[in-house]
Amino acid sequence: MFSHTINHTNYVFADLKTLMAKATPFRSGDVLAGVSAETNIERVAAQYCLADLPIKYFLSNQVIPYEFDEVTRLIIDSHDIKTYQSISHHTVGSLRDWLLSDDATTETISYLKWALTPEMISAVCKIMRNQDLVLVSRKCEVVTKFRNTLGLKGRFSTRLQPNHPTDDPKSIAASIIDGLLMGSGDAVIGINPATDSPAKTKQLLELLNAFIERFNIPTQSCVLSHVTTTLELMNEKAPVDLVFQSIGGTQKTNESFGINLQILKESHETALSLKRGSIGNNVMYFETGQGSSLSANAHEGVDQQTCEARAYAIARAFDPLLVNSVVGFIGPEYLYNAKQITRAALEDHFCGKLLGLPMGMDICYTNHADADQDDMDDLLLLMGAAGCNYIMGVPGADDILLNYQSTSFHDALYVRRVLGTRPAPEFENWLIQQGLFDEHMNRLESNQHPLLNYIM
Repeated sequence: MFSHTINHTNYVFADLKTLMAKATPFRSGDVLAGVSAETNIERVAAQYCLADLPIKYFLSNQVIPYEFDEVTRLIIDSHDIKTYQSISHHTVGSLRDWLLSDDATTETISYLKWALTPEMISAVCKIMRNQDLVLVSRKCEVVTKFRNTLGLKGRFSTRLQPNHPTDDPKSIAASIIDGLLMGSGDAVIGINPATDSPAKTKQLLELLNAFIERFNIPTQSCVLSHVTTTLELMNEKAPVDLVFQSIGGTQKTNESFGINLQILKESHETALSLKRGSIGNNVMYFETGQGSSLSANAHEGVDQQTCEARAYAIARAFDPLLVNSVVGFIGPEYLYNAKQITRAALEDHFCGKLLGLPMGMDICYTNHADADQDDMDDLLLLMGAAGCNYIMGVPGADDILLNYQSTSFHDALYVRRVLGTRPAPEFENWLIQQGLFDEHMNRLESNQHPLLNYIM
């Protein structure tokens, strides 16, 4: 039991799970779940308690019991207790202060990634301002490789997302060409299929593979089908570069997705056996998002930000090429407005980076949320300043399959120009060699490039 007194009122929090939830900055999802602080004063009292809590407490007290949840077991069993000794003296508050200090460098933070648990980092996140989250995230560098090198400082990559409501090959190809001409696609060319049909997924995989091979593009492809569909196709020797799966922070959430750790392990090993990467073997792609556990009625009474951080324990166990939070996609029931979406995006990026993940962000909102494209412009710049590995590149920022608003090819050009960042080095060289950009990453107009004739 935890307690703190403010203005002669004593606020009591029954257990760690309750304390974490009450200390979380306000958001609609936690109100919907019935776990949010009832007043801002109660929230501050919880944050005071949390700041004084020794981080060693998280090793002997779990928000979801070890014996009931395989995500908890993964977190505890993979914890690096030897490296942890160097930070074991910290409270949540002093760990925050250390992360903000000059002593916490890129190298030291990277060294600690297996010494930190998701709950520790989630707790630190709850007592940070937005600028704190940006500052610490910017220190992190998480580099991954498959056919190019992602995550280097000074680089800013994109997933080219050419979705189509009927999976029409010509329409998809047109979107890919549009994105490549504007310098998008170095993180991945990734399609959300309209159906999870193995035959359709295979057709899309072959389309992407042929396109990449024809133009010798140093990037990777992914069709974001269910992991079991992808596993079936890998066993048939389909051209699978990356294995995709949505994941959540509780065992029940993942069961609702039709997965468990063993399925992910099998798919990871199978993808590695294909040996399709030319310079690296990071073969997994995971997507997450605050509210997914609550929407599946599988949050176990844990606040949505802590559930999200726990999902990152799964991701890092499989050494992924890409991870991203689809931050505003689930809807206003979980993140009501632009303020909540912005805060959640900074939280997710911070937690993922500290846990050693190559974090990207789908800077997005649904049309019934209290947000607009100006809000996404603001968040886009914040994420670029925070060192986000990649964002989405969607034609016109409007995904016509998933019916939500994201970021466009032009948005990536804008961030690179304003912040002085560049694409992945191998992809940048390809853009220059193709005559699409010059050495200063200025876009060159061309009406004669072979890409333009691909679907004619």
